[in-house]
Amino acid sequence: MKVLLIGGTGVFGSRLARFLIRDEHQVTLAARNRARVQALASELGCDAITLDRDGDLSGVVGFDVVIDAAGPFHTHGPDPYRLARAALKAGQHYLDLSDNAAFCAGIRALDTEAQAVGRAAISGLSSVPALSSAAVSALSAGARPEVIDTAILPGNRSPRGISVMTSILSQAGRPMRVWRSGAWEEVTGWSDPRMYDLPDGVRRQGWQIEVPDQSLFPAHFGADSVTFRAGLELAIMRYGLAAFALLRKFVRVPVNGFVVQVFKIAADLLSPFGSGRGGMSVMVVVAGERRYWRLLAEDEDGPYIPAIATRALLRRSVLSVGARPALDVITLAEAEAAMSDLRVKTEVASVPFQPIVPQVFGASFGALPEVVRKTHLMTDISRWQGRARVRRGSSLWSRFLGGLFGFPPEADEIDVEVVKTATPLGERWNRRFGSSRFRSFLAATPDGMTERFGPFTFLLGLTVEGAALHFPVKSARVGPLPLPCWLLPVSIAREYEQGGRFCSDVKLHAPVTGDLLVHYQGQLSPVPRAEASER
Repeated sequence: MKVLLIGGTGVFGSRLARFLIRDEHQVTLAARNRARVQALASELGCDAITLDRDGDLSGVVGFDVVIDAAGPFHTHGPDPYRLARAALKAGQHYLDLSDNAAFCAGIRALDTEAQAVGRAAISGLSSVPALSSAAVSALSAGARPEVIDTAILPGNRSPRGISVMTSILSQAGRPMRVWRSGAWEEVTGWSDPRMYDLPDGVRRQGWQIEVPDQSLFPAHFGADSVTFRAGLELAIMRYGLAAFALLRKFVRVPVNGFVVQVFKIAADLLSPFGSGRGGMSVMVVVAGERRYWRLLAEDEDGPYIPAIATRALLRRSVLSVGARPALDVITLAEAEAAMSDLRVKTEVASVPFQPIVPQVFGASFGALPEVVRKTHLMTDISRWQGRARVRRGSSLWSRFLGGLFGFPPEADEIDVEVVKTATPLGERWNRRFGSSRFRSFLAATPDGMTERFGPFTFLLGLTVEGAALHFPVKSARVGPLPLPCWLLPVSIAREYEQGGRFCSDVKLHAPVTGDLLVHYQGQLSPVPRAEASER
């Protein structure tokens, strides 16, 4: 094919150019900097033109495919699809490597024009959403994925494009929406870090940032939850960006050319450290399993990965007509074939997944009423709301302990919200009684289920009696130090069904004195799901 590659001198564009020339396409590079584009064209043995995406577009005529690899796509101005329209008007296919959610989703506005000329206009032919959606489809194997979690984790020595840096910096500290357990929730850009495993035992940390996956995957795959994280190999860079995100959360620091250059200089000074190994992880929860597709690229080959989807697509003899985001436009097999000449290792893994309470209980879990079981059957987030009655102990000892653990104040009737979040290590429970909040962390151990409040960890003895779940305290520790039995609180707690609703009755007595510590009784119902339509 005759291909016009705009942004062909960039980090990803130059790699895509090498791919396409290697695949014997007739490539013309286009960029604003005449000297740079002509120098690269001379090196690669292809043609070059000078072209500004925001200027005169007469130069796009005469090709089979126009590819935009320039970015950043969130700054395309009042007519973001000007280049795409020009390509379609000239009777050419339009492809881009956008990783901007709104830009990818909005490409469908050109569908009538694309259909009229019998050409394709596809946005997002990059690691996300093209490669990530291909991995999700392969892992799901026709089933509905309940949870989708993706991470891109480059090595520190990989080159950094200004457009990618600008996109990440502009999102840091700003609100973004993610689809979690059937509801849109607002989070902060570059927040909530999580560790990811890659091939060869490599582990990297990723932080939440917005890409098209969060907007497009809920409706496309019918998933209950969709998350994405990106990482930086060096801790000083990850946490430095986290500090910048925290600042922007409260102060509107503009992400202009000066700010981007400051971060670019800092990143370049740190470039000798770390490695050039980068990777990608895609995980889905399907049929009681966590299924993973993982990739690890060796030094210098990581920046080729965002170009893989375009290379794979252009190996096809025919492109499907119409304008759409790059969802399932290639298969994972096609993508892996397109990276066969790179130093890349991929692997597929599957591990059983079961929430903590049924995992600890085993077959006995089935003896519980359905409404009780439902509260503990979660793959990502479970949200419940209702009303409760709270009683607190009046002694100084009880009031001290109640304040230490953050238990709610006494009330005859109070709004309650419980949000349970599955993590790789257990479940995080956030409870809200009116304006009072307290949290705990549950984990499955060989001895049973533990619940941790700050430094205090309690081993709970789960039993089923009278169609109710009981969980008395069996032992406790502070950090690694065990507490003697006489310092244990007395727990009389149960979960049960009444009138078709979930009910809980938790009474705690203070250690030593036996005084009432807290007693709350209430009913909870699941929070209704929202509509998973694209934003």
